[in-house]
Amino acid sequence: MCSVIFGAAALSSRQADAPVDIRVDTRLGRGAFKPIWAWFGNDEPNYAYMRDGQKLLGELAAASPVPVYFRTHNLLTSGDGTAALKWGSTNVYTEDANGRPVYNWTILDRIIDTYLARKIKPLFQLGFMPEALSSHPQPYRHFWKPGDNYNDIYTGWSYPPADYAKWGELVYQVGKHVADKYGRPEVDTWWWEVWNEPDIGYWHGTPEEFMKLYDFAAEGLRRALPNARIGGPEVTGPNGARTQGILRNFIEHCLRGTNYATAKTGTPLDLVTFHAKGAPQVMPDGHVRMSVSNQLRAIANGFTVAASFPELKGVPIVIGESDPEGCAACPVRTNPSNAYRNGTMFSSYTAEQLARTYELADRHGVNLLGAVSWAFEFEGQPYFDGFRDLSTNGVAKPVLNVFRMLGLMRGDRVSVDSSGALPLDEVRDRSVRGAPDISALATADARSVSVLVWNYHDDDLPAPPARITLSIEGPPDGRATLTHYRVDTDHSNAYTAWKAMGSPQLPTAAQRETLLKAGELQMLGSPERVSIQRPRFMVPLTLPRQGVSLLRLVW
Repeated sequence: MCSVIFGAAALSSRQADAPVDIRVDTRLGRGAFKPIWAWFGNDEPNYAYMRDGQKLLGELAAASPVPVYFRTHNLLTSGDGTAALKWGSTNVYTEDANGRPVYNWTILDRIIDTYLARKIKPLFQLGFMPEALSSHPQPYRHFWKPGDNYNDIYTGWSYPPADYAKWGELVYQVGKHVADKYGRPEVDTWWWEVWNEPDIGYWHGTPEEFMKLYDFAAEGLRRALPNARIGGPEVTGPNGARTQGILRNFIEHCLRGTNYATAKTGTPLDLVTFHAKGAPQVMPDGHVRMSVSNQLRAIANGFTVAASFPELKGVPIVIGESDPEGCAACPVRTNPSNAYRNGTMFSSYTAEQLARTYELADRHGVNLLGAVSWAFEFEGQPYFDGFRDLSTNGVAKPVLNVFRMLGLMRGDRVSVDSSGALPLDEVRDRSVRGAPDISALATADARSVSVLVWNYHDDDLPAPPARITLSIEGPPDGRATLTHYRVDTDHSNAYTAWKAMGSPQLPTAAQRETLLKAGELQMLGSPERVSIQRPRFMVPLTLPRQGVSLLRLVW
């Protein structure tokens, strides 16, 4: 098996030079490999039908063996559809001079049509408040830009409706329209939710008013779509008592409270949602240090709250935004702590975080359906400007290739034991600050084994590569094909290629073609025919710091 050793740098940790043994046993199951990663989202819905937005949606669909779900803000926001950072609009609802509703589905249809043409399904967010319905409409349109006060985005769209009955009727009309246009069988496969982060400035109302908003939305939607699956509340990361309380009180209201719309007990809750974010920082020497623990604690806390309600046993959970930090539209030029986004720090963090998220779901016994990566693309922005995106000007970033790796894995999760792995509790509580976390996520079906291996550390600093021996037990004796995919500085990395060109903002046609090629998922050498002899098949590999490998053994 071909392996590549990359240059070591001065920094090392106490385990940097120790060989790592990773043992995979396909005979020991660890649960279903739910495609929790095949969920994405963004603030700006109108990017979907623009050039690079369409391209990326197609790439996400192509990477996934199951339908991708997409969540976006501003599907009910008033405006002409002009795309901007932290903004979008559809103008579905206005009123005539007599206060009668006027519905216009043109822009909303264009967004949904773009999704469905690529076999992408909506996690349809019912928000935000149309200008004509807002109880505090002015100012309405914001013009936020990077470096501005983030609170400037919270304008008239973030307020409760002046008339809740009209709000409920708007949701009914949305449901009726999509059923008429796309058909009940298709629409019944979608998920629905109400609003976003009602515990902060996205909602200029009380928690009780949010419950009322949710009740009227759920009632209106179920009138149009009796089988609609709706949930919430999409609170921010529940790492504090206040947010945990809002999440808990919302669930309590849905299960046992008086419904504001129907006056009956309870309201539909088919999906529990909350957010989880990391917290990168710039260290005194200028390097970026991640905090995967901050994100994992939020996930664990959200699971704890949901699992405390016996009535929710088996009810799906979606982590509605699950990311290294909180502002996708804040580039590195204004937010230096976001310097992780262009290279392998983002890709290795994603592998680490998703694998640990599976473990947390197992531990808490919850039905985790999805973990939304709030990262898409920002149309018309400079190349590699450090937004939290999956591609830049149509060029895939390294992180996108981790999702492509995940999409190649088949079967159910199986046992992994790594001598270089840190305990889950340590990563959750103290992050990865001493020794690196060198471990794997493995799946197997009747004809293949897939092993995703990472060498992760919170600190974006050079370090020696890891020397790993991967052993796989369980495959039958015989011939097989071994394929090794890699994301590191020199593989599946358009950022490295772009910097080598001199970081052009107006690349030539030839340079752009090179970047597109560099952004594809690449193999480390050619596929190799190998012999499997029990009790185990062994592969040596060398994995650079922040590198991710996928090894696929197919017989």
